[in-house]
Amino acid sequence: MFKIARVSASRLRGPSFPVSVRPTKADVVAARFIARNTAPAPEMVARALTWGADEKVLLVLAAAGWLASRGRGEPLRRAGNHALLVTVAASLLPHGLKLLFNQTRPDRRTVIGHIHGAPFSGKREDAFPSGHALHMGALASAAGALPAGPRRAIRAVAVGISLTRLVVLAHWASDVVAGFALGAFLERVLRLWTGFPFEVPKEKDHADT
Repeated sequence: MFKIARVSASRLRGPSFPVSVRPTKADVVAARFIARNTAPAPEMVARALTWGADEKVLLVLAAAGWLASRGRGEPLRRAGNHALLVTVAASLLPHGLKLLFNQTRPDRRTVIGHIHGAPFSGKREDAFPSGHALHMGALASAAGALPAGPRRAIRAVAVGISLTRLVVLAHWASDVVAGFALGAFLERVLRLWTGFPFEVPKEKDHADT
C-alpha cells in the first residue's frame, strides 16, 4: 500500500527537472566521424571561427551598433533596437533552457577526438541547445530584411559558424539544428515588438540581384 502511494505521488508531481536529453543515432555517428577524422589544425581554425558567435562578442557589437544608431534616421534606430533586443534575448534563452535540459557534450564522450586536437567546451551537461547556433539562427533570420547579395552572404556565414560547433565537438548535430531554428523563431517573434521589417522592399531586392 505504501509503495502504491509513493508511485501515485511521484506521478502527480510530473516530470523532474532537468530533463535528460539523449543524442540521436545520427548525432553519435556524426560525432564519431569527426572525432576520428579531425586534426589539430582544423580544430584550431574552428575554435577561432566559433568566437564569431560568442554571446559576449555579439553583445558588445550589438551595444556598439545601438549607440551608433542613436541620432540617426528612424529605420537605423529601429534596426539598432532590434539587434540589441534580439542579442540580449538570444543570450538569455540558452541559459534558461540549459537549466531545464541536461545533455552530455560529445567532447566528454570521446578520447580519440582529444588525441586529434578537439578541445573541451563549456560545462559537461550543457550540450542542448547550442547557444552559438541560436545566435546565428537569429542573424540568418534578420538577414531576410536585406537585399539578396548581403542576405546570402550573411546566411552562409551564419551556417558556417554554426557548423564549427560540430567540428569542435561542443554539440551534437541536433543541438545545432535546434539552436538555429530557435534563434530564427525568436528573431521573427521579436519583430512584432520592435517593428523591424519582415522583408526587404522588392525594388531593392531586384536591383541587388
